[in-house]
Amino acid sequence: MRYIFIVCISVLLFSCANNAEEDHPHDAEGNHLDSGVPVISKTIWSNQTELFVEFPALVEGETSEFAAHFTILDEHQPVRNGSVTVSLIKGKSGIRHTVEAPSSPGIFSPALQPKESGTYDLVFDLKTPKYSDRIVIEDVQVYGSAAEASENVVEAKDGDISFLKEQAWQIDFQTEPVTKGEVYNIVHTSGVWQAAPGTYKTLAAGANGMVNFVSENLTEGSEVKKGQLLMNLSSEGLSSNNIQAEITQAKARYEQAKAEYERKKELYKDKIVPKSEFEKVESDFRVAESNYRALASNYGAGGKQIRAPFEGFIKSINTSNGDYVEQGANLITIGTDRSKLLKTQLSASHNPSKESIANIWYKGDQESWNEIEDGSIVSVGKEVEDHKPMIPVYINVNQVVEMPEGSFTEVQIALGKAETGIVVPEAALLEDYGNFSVIVQTGGESFEKRTVKIGKRNGKNVQVLSGLEAGEIVVTTGNYQVKMASMSEQTPGHGHQH
Repeated sequence: MRYIFIVCISVLLFSCANNAEEDHPHDAEGNHLDSGVPVISKTIWSNQTELFVEFPALVEGETSEFAAHFTILDEHQPVRNGSVTVSLIKGKSGIRHTVEAPSSPGIFSPALQPKESGTYDLVFDLKTPKYSDRIVIEDVQVYGSAAEASENVVEAKDGDISFLKEQAWQIDFQTEPVTKGEVYNIVHTSGVWQAAPGTYKTLAAGANGMVNFVSENLTEGSEVKKGQLLMNLSSEGLSSNNIQAEITQAKARYEQAKAEYERKKELYKDKIVPKSEFEKVESDFRVAESNYRALASNYGAGGKQIRAPFEGFIKSINTSNGDYVEQGANLITIGTDRSKLLKTQLSASHNPSKESIANIWYKGDQESWNEIEDGSIVSVGKEVEDHKPMIPVYINVNQVVEMPEGSFTEVQIALGKAETGIVVPEAALLEDYGNFSVIVQTGGESFEKRTVKIGKRNGKNVQVLSGLEAGEIVVTTGNYQVKMASMSEQTPGHGHQH
């Protein structure tokens, strides 16, 4: 969950550029803001949006124009379409101004002219084609004069690194709040992927015949769709065990039994034949019908058809094109990646059991840690042998795992009870010769590199023993680019005009 978090209120008496022409703030249109009024900067996160806004301190009778930067958190992209209404409210009354579109991608420029001094709520209502959001800044002061504003607005310390919104919007960039979470003792081990029961099916020959592959590309690993025709079994030209002749004979017996059943049924109704005679005829008819339908099912012009029972891939092929096979012979095995069995092992010294295993993480095909959310522990071994000192653990992973059977993966197993600690995503860490740091966002465009001491690693999350507090915001994607910005000799110039 994203927390609403007001980061800073700062007096901006000069801009980021070194040029004296730009040593004062600008609005989103590039117009000079009144240098006689200090500029306030606030950064706030809702569940969906980050708002970074700069505006001259509100003064009675003076117009303040806002440079409101809106970022969609899930994508960390600017709001390109939509409207913003900014309202200054005290009690049930107030003033508002709506702008129907951003002045540039992600930046909206509403303006307000307060009528009297006092304490207000500053409300931003964002409406986009995808969603709406409301962000409220409480206890915003409207001053009686610019001099009063200059005396009362307290400068806040910015971060050491300047990284503009336009820079963040142009790269893969993401932030996460520092949270308190459960931290476990972890056993690092490995596992091997196996096919889970029920995720594959072997198709057998329903009759004697010659195997004819329908496709030239029928090979192991090929993807198949449910109901896709894979091969035919043809008995054409065979003098014996000819499926087509057997179907013809079965059909004749079925039609004959059906006619006899319908005739005896009428006679039974008229009480001309006894019940026992009718029941025998009915039984013969049902047997003939079942036999005929079984032989005729999946039979087409090319012979007996073999179709894929579900969407998946060809796991193995047990015959060759043109082979003669007898009824019941295994032809082809179809598998699916919808579920897999992960076999791992634990030392007996951990005394593992289903109850003692709190969680399990594995590395998938993208080399990132995955939590077994929908899986379950199938079994934990009860004993060890001389030549097998480890206890096997089987986990059913009910997620799509595109890893070949028999391949290995790294595994983390959480044992025992959890303790509560400060955690951040592992992706937030920057490592330098065994020392770790993170990039903390202290404002909309200000960051600082913070040294941290880490503890236990639990899948995607890492325990932080010192250096961070819950509620702070860290960069999880794009942190290397911010670090490089900190190594620049000059603070980067603005990509937009504030």
